[in-house]
Amino acid sequence: MKMTISKKGLYEGLETAAKAISPNSPVPALSGIKIEAEENSLILTGSDADVSIRYVLTNEENEDLKLNVIETGAVVVDYRYLLEIVRKIESEEIQIEILDGTLTRFSGGSAEFKINGFRAESYPEIDFSKPGNTFTIGSGVLSEIIEETAFAANSKDTRLVLTGVNFNSDGTKIICTATDSYRLARKIVPVESEPFKITVLAKSLNMARSIFGSKEADVEISLNDKKILFSSSGIIMQTRLLEGTFPETDRLIPAEFSRELVVNRRMLISAIDRTSFIKTDNMFIIRMQISGNEILLTTKSQEIGESHEDLIAESYTGDPIDISFTGNYVSDAAKALNTDNIRIRFTGDMKPFILVNDGNDDSVLQLVLPVRTYN
Repeated sequence: MKMTISKKGLYEGLETAAKAISPNSPVPALSGIKIEAEENSLILTGSDADVSIRYVLTNEENEDLKLNVIETGAVVVDYRYLLEIVRKIESEEIQIEILDGTLTRFSGGSAEFKINGFRAESYPEIDFSKPGNTFTIGSGVLSEIIEETAFAANSKDTRLVLTGVNFNSDGTKIICTATDSYRLARKIVPVESEPFKITVLAKSLNMARSIFGSKEADVEISLNDKKILFSSSGIIMQTRLLEGTFPETDRLIPAEFSRELVVNRRMLISAIDRTSFIKTDNMFIIRMQISGNEILLTTKSQEIGESHEDLIAESYTGDPIDISFTGNYVSDAAKALNTDNIRIRFTGDMKPFILVNDGNDDSVLQLVLPVRTYN
């Protein structure tokens, strides 16, 4: 293998492929990025066996790439050394050449690095073929889905299926749901596809958002009962699906509400942030008392002290309410909404309440369970 390529294009590709690599991989070759130089393209692959990324770099896709493949070939190089080498070369163009077996030279300007890699044949075979159920959505829509749901997934492995976001399609729309049993986030997106029901690890979705979310392009999504594959602009990312039955969450969402609060979203987030410095049993428990348009937020700890925060509601309908909740759950839910004012709908002091955008947008719903306190 022998070639030249722009430093910027190469580094961007390596950074993307490296997102899938686990630093503690038990398979030595999977600690590296597979570099394949073909006649008119450079293919970079990174994987941890569960998530895999393939980035095909071409001059057609990137006119500033300046890729010139003199000799084809392939090698696997540890991603940590590889990124560090490319970053430190102070040249707009980098030369890469396999000297002997797996000894690979990277040079540019006055710098030259030689590093031993792995033979490409030692890298596990990864099937990047696209499953049959395929549909396309905008990168912005994909980013919104992940941003507004993935945070509510369980961060612990106590129940694996809850560490992901469930996607349930009836053929015309996809209902995206995440829950950790104490809160729930749901977004409904109109998309035509074959019906399916899958659960994708939230960590993998956040990776997909970091790769595709900033690109103003459509993302093609392909899936079956084993994996889901995202592809756009020469990048393919695929991840395995979570096994297990996702709980039926519709019954958790109240159908009727007796009280409704309309409040400025940013003011509520800031107020919760200011009162969330006191921990009780390792949780930020906030008591909210609402009467008329007056909102009182209180946190209290016998060991530390207490705090009080007054807010004025845009409007409030219904009887006064005294309810307690985990502060960061409500703050995260409010951050996932996007209107200046949000609506919080209650059914009672110890019943789930929901947060939605103000106005006619009912595509996003956030649900939080209250916490029993003894005030």
